[in-house]
Amino acid sequence: MTISPDQAARFRDTFELMVANIGQAVLGKEHVVRLALTCLLTGGHLLLEDYPGTGKTSLARALARTVQGSHSRIQFTPDLLPTDVTGVQVYDQASRRFEFMRGPIFHSIVLADEINRASPKTQSALLEVMDEGRVTVDGISYDVGRPFMVIATQNPVEQAGTYPLPEAQLDRFLMKTSLDYPDHDAMVELLRTAAVRDRAAEVQPKVSAEILVPLGRLADAVTVRTETLSYVSRLTEATRRHKHTKLGVSARGALAYVRCAKTWAIAHGRTFVTPDDIRALAYPVLSHRIQVNAEAQFDGVTVEQVVNEVFTEIAAPLERVA
Repeated sequence: MTISPDQAARFRDTFELMVANIGQAVLGKEHVVRLALTCLLTGGHLLLEDYPGTGKTSLARALARTVQGSHSRIQFTPDLLPTDVTGVQVYDQASRRFEFMRGPIFHSIVLADEINRASPKTQSALLEVMDEGRVTVDGISYDVGRPFMVIATQNPVEQAGTYPLPEAQLDRFLMKTSLDYPDHDAMVELLRTAAVRDRAAEVQPKVSAEILVPLGRLADAVTVRTETLSYVSRLTEATRRHKHTKLGVSARGALAYVRCAKTWAIAHGRTFVTPDDIRALAYPVLSHRIQVNAEAQFDGVTVEQVVNEVFTEIAAPLERVA
């Protein structure tokens, strides 16, 4: 499938419409909104490492309302059970048979709040759903439908009593980013409109959820030149052999990188990926897939420093006119 400039332009216009709409609820965070939409249209999941009260729930609800999708919030706690997430078989005395009661995971946009507070067993209940889009209970699979996106959060400060996400689950998240606190202008606007208790509730639907899958297929058809693919391969290889890393970007991470870059490119109205697209997505796509070794941690080396060094080491290919 080859996409035309007109198709790319229509994709960009739809993307911009959704960004502006969600921006009514999440003020001053356009870049994060763009990342979240890119994640949704790529068919991935988002991890937000952020402080309480920064608008994570508002982002999830505004995103769901914009695309006319359903939304749920799961507050992860140490006593949360896997069935509290996926659902459970319940015996119906009237029909004398078991019926599956769907859990809160069966929604378009699912906010998994403070995911690292739940036990590893409950965290693992998300793995199949995030990776395959279905839940299996008593040998029977139930599709969660499309679109489907998990937005998980974790508090970077309060780590007491938490269960850090294992590498296998971190790799299931397409991106990791942070909303952070609003800037001065956004904060003033929030205070000026303090009478509005629920900004996300005022967000009006702009597109139908049914168009998201076709939009994702359109993004899949974006051209990525061999030189750019080689660039991504060399970058991810460099993260694995870097002197400060004990874990680099996997093959799954490299695939996720390319898929994200395709969506990011067409969201800007282009039919091809450029090295600038690769650089723009470096931190959100790569940072949670890299772990520095103990010696580097002792020396204060950060993942961001490793990513910067890798991009300095690996030269980008020259851009050609499409």
